[in-house]
Amino acid sequence: MKLKLFSDSKIHKNVFLIKLFSAILITGLAFSLFIFHSSDFSPVFASVTGRFEARLLPPKVIVPENEDLIPQDIEVEKCNLFAGKWIPDSSGPIYTNSSCGNLIDGHQNCITNGRPDLDFLYWKWKPHDCLLPRFDPRRFLQLMRNKSWAFIGDSIVRNHVESLLCMLYSVEEPVEVYHDKEYKSKRWHFPIHNLTISNVWSPFLVQAAIFEDSDGVSTAAVQLHLDKLDETWTSLMPTLDYAIISTGKWYLKAAVYHENAKPVGCHICPEKSRLEELGFDHAYNASLRNVMDFLADETNRKGTVFFRTATPDHFQNGEWHNGGTCKQTEPVSDEEAEMKNVHKILRGLEIGQFKRAVREKTGEDGGNVKLLDFTGMLLTRPDGHPGAYRQFRPFDKDKNAKVQNDCLHWCLPGPIDYLNDVILETIANG
Repeated sequence: MKLKLFSDSKIHKNVFLIKLFSAILITGLAFSLFIFHSSDFSPVFASVTGRFEARLLPPKVIVPENEDLIPQDIEVEKCNLFAGKWIPDSSGPIYTNSSCGNLIDGHQNCITNGRPDLDFLYWKWKPHDCLLPRFDPRRFLQLMRNKSWAFIGDSIVRNHVESLLCMLYSVEEPVEVYHDKEYKSKRWHFPIHNLTISNVWSPFLVQAAIFEDSDGVSTAAVQLHLDKLDETWTSLMPTLDYAIISTGKWYLKAAVYHENAKPVGCHICPEKSRLEELGFDHAYNASLRNVMDFLADETNRKGTVFFRTATPDHFQNGEWHNGGTCKQTEPVSDEEAEMKNVHKILRGLEIGQFKRAVREKTGEDGGNVKLLDFTGMLLTRPDGHPGAYRQFRPFDKDKNAKVQNDCLHWCLPGPIDYLNDVILETIANG
């Protein structure tokens, strides 16, 4: 009999160790190659076809290692979600221009309309003093099960509600259950979560007779009743769990003002009118006083109400009606951003009347009446508007074509999406 130099158990043990070492070596090599290649690519890219594809990241979206951290000397409890800056974000938006059916208004569907620069999609809002979680549509729907929402106001409000619907669409498709004759007011239902979201058209929030066509061309001055709230939205308040209300820009239009059913003045007064020019600020202040008093009175509402400050436009070298444009392709810093006087006036009146009503009606904290001061946040995003791309491929036939620019509304996807990040965080954590 021959003597065995090694026992069977030792042989098996050595073979096992060799296999284990080989597996670790191969795994490490594969992981290194994955990290090397994936660091050069963004997970998504919004193309003009609406598909998201991999792409090389531009250098500016490389986020510094500590960019998204909270400074150690900051007390998180004192976080101001409205004070911050836009930082690069390689992940991009959570929806595309074609991933939410036909919810996006054609004028705000910038990518489908052919906007060539897409870097405006790769920024996110970062408060100075705290972390802001990315909007989680599943979490929102779970929190809002069996709830009712309304977004009340003008076309910026419609812009906002379309943003929210597109973000939620990735979890559950909403069903449109109502629209008015002109499709300005709509309502959607999420059947799985029994959530209702309404868009209520009320651009002045007070009663108004408007003589304007679908292109915004007026045939007569608006007749505005400063002391009578629009029942289109006030009648809904006892049924709503949440409401977001805003107005502002419509008060810049030519209007005749009424109080106690009598004309008391005007703005951009009609020819041969004997009424006094009172200015839009007079009308806005008077209307806001009545709006805020109504909202602050708990007997008029059921749930939580957010009043959103007016969003700034970024027209340069003109305005909407006389050739103004907005050609920026990236955010600007606080130092570079300059707020127009009209926006200062609108925001000042809004905050002043909100604070007065809260102080007089609800106490110091405002209770279930809250202010969403997004003016400064959006002031630094001149790159987020449709500009010339409010129309479908406006320069296909003529590269030098003169087209109407939109530097007021916001591209979808775009900066307005991040309002929903702030709103969800406010609801979830107070």
